[in-house]
Amino acid sequence: MKDGKAESRKKILNKIRKTGVNAPDAKQLAAGVLEGDRVSLSRAITLVESNKPEDEVLGAALLRYLLPKSGHSVRIAISGVPGAGKSTFIEAFGMFLIEQGFRVAVLAIDPSSEKASGSILGDKTRMNLLSTHENAYIRPTPNSGLGGGVARRTRECIFLCEAAGFDYVLIETVGVGQSETAARSMVDIFMLLGIAGAGDELQGIKRGIMEMADIVMINKADGDNLSRAKSARQEIQRSLHLFPQTESGWLPRAGICSAIEKTGLTELNQWIDEYLELVKLSGYFLENRSRQAVWWFRESIRERLLNDFRDLVPAEFMQKLSLDVEQGVVSVSEATKAAMDLYRKRISQG
Repeated sequence: MKDGKAESRKKILNKIRKTGVNAPDAKQLAAGVLEGDRVSLSRAITLVESNKPEDEVLGAALLRYLLPKSGHSVRIAISGVPGAGKSTFIEAFGMFLIEQGFRVAVLAIDPSSEKASGSILGDKTRMNLLSTHENAYIRPTPNSGLGGGVARRTRECIFLCEAAGFDYVLIETVGVGQSETAARSMVDIFMLLGIAGAGDELQGIKRGIMEMADIVMINKADGDNLSRAKSARQEIQRSLHLFPQTESGWLPRAGICSAIEKTGLTELNQWIDEYLELVKLSGYFLENRSRQAVWWFRESIRERLLNDFRDLVPAEFMQKLSLDVEQGVVSVSEATKAAMDLYRKRISQG
């Protein structure tokens, strides 16, 4: 039989209706988000990030109200090698955008500890100016072990920030790796932040992630490091020309900047405007967002199936199978079949 966690969605919905916690509450919260109320936005994000079944139902109702009001922002993912200064750069660029009259939301994804399952969530402390500005909003979120440099509900959080009236949504990913596909599949522009003078000028940046980049910026291009940053930009620009042509038709750019001295931001902003003009005229902008929606729909199905599997198949059973595989008692295919057989049996039991 199913345990409490695996209780059917229909039963949960009925319980919520009986207690009076339903769409009216979602509608009230949605109204606060649309008014730009920060407390309402934070509550809304907490709701959609929750793993509780009752919150999932209420969160779905909330998104139904707000989805028609989303979609107008520029979505930018910012990834980078360790030590590249992502948080400092995001604050500098965020303040630059605010000075141009825009409102900026930052979704900062922190890696979760595999042992303690916790995160430091210290990004706000590294963005003092941005975190206190009335036209900015920063939300640090643990990735909870999810690959792709993002958290499990980052896409929904983007919609909520858009509904709250933010013009730019900047996503600070966990860091450069081969699994940043998830981040790339929810934004309009994917930006890489690198540094020079640490040995290999492309250190930490692999071919796979370079091919996803629309813009590469070499940060910390100041003082004695300026000449090295210029050399790195030339090297990266040559490398970008070797990659296959992008679907968008955009030729990726490489530039230099200094988050400390606030240099290079005007050029970066110009490239972003040029990119958006190109993809909107060609129709790629909306086409890409539509494809992303389908990609995330399929990812959501995979996540739901995995969660249901964990609910229905006891952890002790999986631990025993894992130990048997480790000791060579059974093969991987045999263990997989045993787990799936139990999963199907539990489903048939209702």
